[in-house]
Amino acid sequence: MTALPPLPPLPLVGIGVDVHAFEAGRELWIGGLHWPGEVGLAGHSDADVVAHAACNALFSAAGLGDLGAQFGTSDPEWAGAAGLKLLAEAARRVREAGYEIGNVSVQLVGVRPRIGARRAEAERVLTEAAGAPVRLAAATTDGLGFTGRGEGLAGIATALVVPRPAGS
Repeated sequence: MTALPPLPPLPLVGIGVDVHAFEAGRELWIGGLHWPGEVGLAGHSDADVVAHAACNALFSAAGLGDLGAQFGTSDPEWAGAAGLKLLAEAARRVREAGYEIGNVSVQLVGVRPRIGARRAEAERVLTEAAGAPVRLAAATTDGLGFTGRGEGLAGIATALVVPRPAGS
């Protein structure tokens, strides 16, 4: 009986979530973009729930833990860091661990800001930071929960990574 050729490495999927409450006096950064005139989110960095959820999904898929384990709130290097900087570094660490990134998809959950008019711009800067396609969608929760009441935002992401074959 002839042996079958080895299967190529299978893709790995990760899920990431990030949640922040609105905080007066802070600027809003969502999807790597500044949203002037909007109340910002509380957090150690810029609190970009879209970029943070993407990081968490990438780390999950690669088996590298999560945003807190990788960047930690006690590390002053990441205090106030831009979500795009965190996403670029997360992607670098995932590649360094031996994976190629297929794509990341993020769902923003909340009643504001309305991202439709800036979706393409956000996808462009997120894709540039990750070095792989990043897609963004949004949903409200019909007034339900803290996002529906306008108390904060949530980001939910999935990422697909593929292990690089040994020796490549």
